[in-house]
Formats: sequence, C-alpha cells, structure tokens
Amino acid sequence: MPASLKTLLAPLRLLGLLGVLLIASGCATPGRTTTNDPLQGVNRAVYKFNDTLDRAAVKPAAKGYRAITPRWFRAGVSRFFSNVLYPTTIINQFLQGKPGLGLKDTGRFLVNTTIGIGGLLDVATPIGLESHDEDFGQTLAVWGIGSGPYIYLPVFGSSSLRDAPSRIIDFFTDPLTYVDLSTSASLGIRAFDLLNARTELLSVDSTLQNTFDQYGFIRDAWAQNREFEIYDGDPPPETLEDLEEEPAK
Repeated sequence: MPASLKTLLAPLRLLGLLGVLLIASGCATPGRTTTNDPLQGVNRAVYKFNDTLDRAAVKPAAKGYRAITPRWFRAGVSRFFSNVLYPTTIINQFLQGKPGLGLKDTGRFLVNTTIGIGGLLDVATPIGLESHDEDFGQTLAVWGIGSGPYIYLPVFGSSSLRDAPSRIIDFFTDPLTYVDLSTSASLGIRAFDLLNARTELLSVDSTLQNTFDQYGFIRDAWAQNREFEIYDGDPPPETLEDLEEEPAK
C-alpha cells in the first residue's frame, strides 16, 4: 500500500471508530456555537493585522483579478475547487451518521468530476444532487462538543476552540494534500483558491464598512452562520435566541 494512502487511512480509521462510538452512545444533541470572546483583546489585534494585510495586498489583488476575468470564468474556478474539496464533505456526512446524504454526495462528486469536467460545470444540482458543506468542526458539534471561546486566526479569520484544530483533520481529507506537487506549486494553487474566494466577497465590503464595529459584526455573523451549517440550515429558534442574548465577553 502506498505510504500516502496509509497516511490518509490512519486518521480516517480513528475518526470512523470515534464516530461509531459517539453515535452509539446517543450523543445526538449538537454542541452550540457561541460568541463567548474572552480573548477579545488578542482577537482584535489579529483582526487588525488581517485587515491591514487585506487592504494592502489581498483586496487590490482581488479587484485586479475581477477586472481581467469574466464572471463565468470565476464561477467555474469556484465550482472546480469546491468539487476538488468535496470528499471532505462526503467523509463528514458519514461521520455525522448521515449515510443517505453521504451516498448522495458521493454521487454528486462522481457526476461533477466526470460529466462536469472536474467540477468546472455543475451538472449534479439540476438532477437533484444538491450541494452540501461539511467539515470536521461541524462533525464535532454534531457529536455534542461545544464551540468553546471564539478565536480569530491569522489569515483564516473567524473560528473557535472547537473548529480551529479541526482544520488539521480537514487537511488529511483534502485530496490536494496527496497530489505530488512542489511546495511552491501547492501554495500557489491554494493561494489562487483564496484569491478567487476573496473576489466573490468584494460585493459585501460596503456593508461591512458601514457597520459601527466590524470585528463584532463579523464575530456574530460567523457564529450564527456556523449554527445554520451545523443544523443543516434549520437551527432550533431557541439556539439563535440564546446566541443573541449571550454577552460577548
């Protein structure tokens, strides 16, 4: 067995075992995502760093990229990267005890990879194979683990004590991790993905600029969006109410 395949299977076997044990134990109440922010001083400093970097380099690059590329091209790039990373969603569907969705998402990935030319075209959605977005942080929440304090990460932005370390597991379920590329080529591909994603966010910049506290707005919006992701778009009303009432420390 190739060493790269062994590297992939080792954490997945452990995750599969954990998932079976936790689901069997009846841990069915998802852990909440809160805006508890005891590290606000550090978080705001990191936010300022990210914002400075964005204004100086990332945002101008995104504007330039948007100016020289048509919308259809950027949409195709977004679909391509979304499809490449889709195995992470599939794996986490099974870990969350959703085998039906896991099989459907497997079908979506296969259809878009083949007929959709590597995901450049989305031919799966029109035939009823809708897109989902799962990661290991959501899986931990489904297993009943609360988010812990809010954390704002350099470059990556909003996260939590639960979600930040989960990125390591997501790295192992990312197929790009196992493509034999040079370090510079791998970093270039991921940078291009981030640039394309930042371009799609240019339209919301004006809304953010008109808010009194941009950091607080981003934190609260992220927490509410995370709840929607964890509950597959249908969070219990009391969850959002509690989230809004909880003071951000």
